[in-house]
Amino acid sequence: MMNHELISKTISLKKYGIKNAIINYNLSPEKLHDICIEKGLGVKTYSGALAINTGEFTGRSPLDRFIVQDEITKDKVWWGDINIPFDSNRFDKLYDKVTKYLSDKELYVRDAYACADDKYRMNIRVINELPWSNIFAYNMFLRPTTEELDDFNPEWTIINAPNFMADAEIDGTRQHNFAILDFSKKVVLIGGTGYTGEMKKGIFSALNFILPVYKETLPMHCSANVGENGETAIFFGLSGTGKTTLSADPKRKLIGDDEHGWTKDNTIFNFEGGCYAKVINLSKENEPDIFDAIKSGSLLENVIFKNGTNEVDFSDISITQNTRVSYPINHIKNIQKPSLGKNPKNIFFLTADAFGVLPPISRLLPNQAAYHFISGYTAKVAGTEAGVTEPIPSFSACFGAPFMPLHPAKYAEMLSTKMKEANVNVWLVNTGWTGGPYGIGTRIKLKYTRAMINAALNGDLGTYNYKDYHIHSVFGVAQPRECPGVPKSVLSPRATWNNDEAYYKMAFKLSNAFRENFDQFESIANEEIRRGGPQRFAF
Repeated sequence: MMNHELISKTISLKKYGIKNAIINYNLSPEKLHDICIEKGLGVKTYSGALAINTGEFTGRSPLDRFIVQDEITKDKVWWGDINIPFDSNRFDKLYDKVTKYLSDKELYVRDAYACADDKYRMNIRVINELPWSNIFAYNMFLRPTTEELDDFNPEWTIINAPNFMADAEIDGTRQHNFAILDFSKKVVLIGGTGYTGEMKKGIFSALNFILPVYKETLPMHCSANVGENGETAIFFGLSGTGKTTLSADPKRKLIGDDEHGWTKDNTIFNFEGGCYAKVINLSKENEPDIFDAIKSGSLLENVIFKNGTNEVDFSDISITQNTRVSYPINHIKNIQKPSLGKNPKNIFFLTADAFGVLPPISRLLPNQAAYHFISGYTAKVAGTEAGVTEPIPSFSACFGAPFMPLHPAKYAEMLSTKMKEANVNVWLVNTGWTGGPYGIGTRIKLKYTRAMINAALNGDLGTYNYKDYHIHSVFGVAQPRECPGVPKSVLSPRATWNNDEAYYKMAFKLSNAFRENFDQFESIANEEIRRGGPQRFAF
């Protein structure tokens, strides 16, 4: 049976092993919203968005992400704690159990695609157990026209069954939840978790293998926007560093906020059709574009309402710090159509340094850029996890290691080549703390970070000489002496501490953490890249 709205196409799921299902095909987000309300699966907020609870998992579960080891992957994937191998026979058996579980149920199916550049387009069929999961698929993937759906041929399939629980001992998983990629069958199989981000990151992981191996294209965990003169800026950064916030600039058109490709002819294209933003402490004053995007069609995850109302309290983290919203990219007013850019001129590496020692902005030489890209540094903040009493350095190679099936050296090599070919400027931007570490110092003001990024984009930070820049004595990066709209004292992290001994002790503590992390890459990094790192200091 099939239930649909304005879509005349009839589909069957029998080829997937799913039988006798009631199929809701490509329903509008409005219809899916109503179904969620009727079934008691969500609440309509004051802004018209739907608020849902993802259940046990409010974020990704990296230790439960697997890749089937087969002829395609066995000699190419960087196997280890990030890319965990899964037996193909066990995958087939688990797949059969999931599809049998989904048979005879009411399901929500969506045909969509990834990659805004038609040369790299990947058609995707998403099969969801829950209607709000299908809203997420509508928001986050690119949406075919009605005409395109007539002859739509899916290449990859996402099968998403949050309420199916695996038996680890029998099924070969670590526990009851799992997200498994099979490159031979072109399937992302997800079960035991309602966290919607597993779907988008499953396709991102697939593209992170396919594009560099077969398409000579660099996949990037980054946001991107384009200026009036057509030059593109790229923002790398881990969760919480400001990727989404800083790329949503009213003076520049947004290409995308999280996942992009960089082609051999220097085109930047968005993988997605929407944004998946963190909303912790969200305010209209600081992030107006994101705040205003939360309206009918948006999907809020794991938020809490103000007492007695349906107004979201964005400061309430009683469920999770990883509160999220997904929305179609057209909820942002100033977007690039289509989601493509050319002429990349500036790359920003974003880090939330909770040690408070990195400059708020610094310019990187090519070897320093390669070193920091391979390192992918940010910091865990004290108090966010049990037993964490002080900042902890966190490194994720290429600013996205959990989604990178290949060795980080492959992506770093491709980025280095493209940076040189495009002659881009590379900046390290600290959106974290100043005047001391977390608990003592304060978070760098967003208005200052925006001013520094605008100055970099406008060419207002000098000509990279001694007059305009100071070379940091520990990290070796060049920090500007002046920046329009930013007090001089803010530009020097040491000066904000008012305690040189404490500052340098903390700076060397962080530099040693960089060096210790980089030990794993020493064998693949040349001497020039190794020299791009900070000094090592023995206490």
